Amino acid sequence: MFDVALFGSVFVTLFVIMDPPGITPIFLALTSGRATKVQRRMALQAVLVAFGVIAVFGVFGQQILDYLHVSVPALMVAGGLLLLLIALDLLTGKTDEPTQTKDVNVALVPLGMPLLAGPGAIVTVILAVRKADGLDGQLAVWAAILAMHVVLWLVMRYSLLVIRLIKDGGVVLVTRLSGMLLSAIAVQQIANGIIQFVQGA
Repeated sequence: MFDVALFGSVFVTLFVIMDPPGITPIFLALTSGRATKVQRRMALQAVLVAFGVIAVFGVFGQQILDYLHVSVPALMVAGGLLLLLIALDLLTGKTDEPTQTKDVNVALVPLGMPLLAGPGAIVTVILAVRKADGLDGQLAVWAAILAMHVVLWLVMRYSLLVIRLIKDGGVVLVTRLSGMLLSAIAVQQIANGIIQFVQGA
């Protein structure tokens, strides 16, 4: 029988970590200046990339980390540093330059990974898949993962309506605020990774 409790637990945990409402302003900032059709495609691409990364780690995660001799704290610090670089670009306005916004597919990096499929989500999925009992448990875990990505796509897809309301000036404001938010997330992620390094040592 389908494990509703496990489905709810995994879905809520992923919702808190992947944070669809929090990702919205960052998505708007990173995709501003593009045609609506392109932005919609990037929303779908970001979700597909995130799902692909999480699915791979869900199936082979522990083996991949063990083979590469990479610890979870190392993954957290690396992801945090990458996010910090993106945040600095948002804060300083470098993403307004054509080479930054038009030629680079931000749906892959940083949206798909490490923003959506970050260390927190990856570790959560690895643990959930490992602990799930039987076919019913595995089905509940993967259903929760799929449902979470559908929610992410819907939130980003329809957040584009906000751009039409706030116009160019609002987009600049959202970009700067997103930079601050993203830099805080990055620093916290780096700090958490360092703390886990110390505790592990």
